[in-house]
Amino acid sequence: MTRRTKIIATIGPASESEGVLREMIQAGMDIARIGLAHGTYELAEERIKLIRKVASEEGKPVGILLDLPGPKIRVGDFGEKQVELIEGSDVELFIGSQGSTIDRIEVDYEGLLTHVQEGTELNIGDGRVVVKVTSVLSDRLQATILHGGVLSGRPGVHIPSDQLSLTAPTSEDLEAIERFLPFGIDILALSFVRTAGDIERLNLPPHPDGPLVVAKIETQAALEDLPGIIDAAGAIMVARGDLGQEYGIEGLPMLQKNIIRECIASGRPAITATQMLESMVDAPEPTRAEVSDVANAVWDGSSAVMLSGETAIGSDPVNVISTMGRIVERADQEFDHRGWVGDLAEIRLTNRAMAETSITDAMTLATSRAVVELGIKTIVCISGSGFTVRSMARFRPSARILGLSSDERTVGQLSLSWGTEPRHLSVEGTIDDRVIAALQLARDNGDLESGQMVAVLAGTSDSSRSTNVLRIERVP
Repeated sequence: MTRRTKIIATIGPASESEGVLREMIQAGMDIARIGLAHGTYELAEERIKLIRKVASEEGKPVGILLDLPGPKIRVGDFGEKQVELIEGSDVELFIGSQGSTIDRIEVDYEGLLTHVQEGTELNIGDGRVVVKVTSVLSDRLQATILHGGVLSGRPGVHIPSDQLSLTAPTSEDLEAIERFLPFGIDILALSFVRTAGDIERLNLPPHPDGPLVVAKIETQAALEDLPGIIDAAGAIMVARGDLGQEYGIEGLPMLQKNIIRECIASGRPAITATQMLESMVDAPEPTRAEVSDVANAVWDGSSAVMLSGETAIGSDPVNVISTMGRIVERADQEFDHRGWVGDLAEIRLTNRAMAETSITDAMTLATSRAVVELGIKTIVCISGSGFTVRSMARFRPSARILGLSSDERTVGQLSLSWGTEPRHLSVEGTIDDRVIAALQLARDNGDLESGQMVAVLAGTSDSSRSTNVLRIERVP
């Protein structure tokens, strides 16, 4: 069995050269993440063009995920050298973004003095340093370091969402969308989502006419409106850094499981992110705990796992992706496919209130059972928008999934779908035309062999909004 869970790798100074990108794609990178919170927009544009060039030369569809700047709060620059903040010492926090020292930290949040309350704990650098506010003065906050640690550069600051006046999307997010939409971005990630309305305010056409929108779940408010957010978004990211600080780390594992299950049941890809192989920023191997964490994310049902600093600034991005690939592939082999189908059927099958959804539910469930009964090894999904493919992928079938679409952007977006090998199918027309063309393309590409039995899922036409055709075919 080939690897089914997808790998998202963040592109940064350590991975932006053509040679390294080529090796990362060869090592198994499915999606390249471009973060707009760091670097210039001009640099992001150059990276997008280079990724597309190298992916085309390698003959592999690599999706591009653009992570919007978001309302991320950061401290003033500590500099390149690491600075150690000592537990028990006092520190003062000022509004600003110029620079920080061990006893004076600037925070680029205008509401710092009006919204942050005495007694609040602030996490800096994904919890590497924790400070507690002891006093709110007219020009600064006085605080004590509860947990010391080492910081450098401009780490982020987590402030409880009920003490924040920031909203998503920010004006900078909207400006970035306008600038990057002409690049045909496949996937767009929105930070600090609180309600479904935040996604609607992006005012984007539904995918694939627009990018597939990933809602990052990292606030208590988002958990309270999770069903609405899942319904409004194209995919979900479990952003465990801020979410763990907001909700409490002891509840994070179960939260992760529940969010992923609810997401997959609705046919939305789910991404697990933050500190997956963080030790590999410097080390050649991950810790045993990290290996277990990645495997458990796969068994939870994650469609993709995401690497951040490991590939953006790490010492060996290619080795990180290869290592992640081995861990994920082994976890995929141990995945309980039959048990998953039973659980999913109990969660949501079928939603008769929506005819299109209930038809697709029934057809994909029938397919998942047919591949087991008939020993079918490959499912061929033909889809204009990717809906058919994502609906099938949520069943986590043991059979391989070939996702074919005549829409180039859909092909890029399917790079996020679990177990899916995206292919571009140039032929449109009737269901018969598309099925014949799909089987011939897969055969000629070496995906299928003549005489092989396959399941074919599709809509009756390119514009069909439901999956209403299931065929068992022999490859010509």
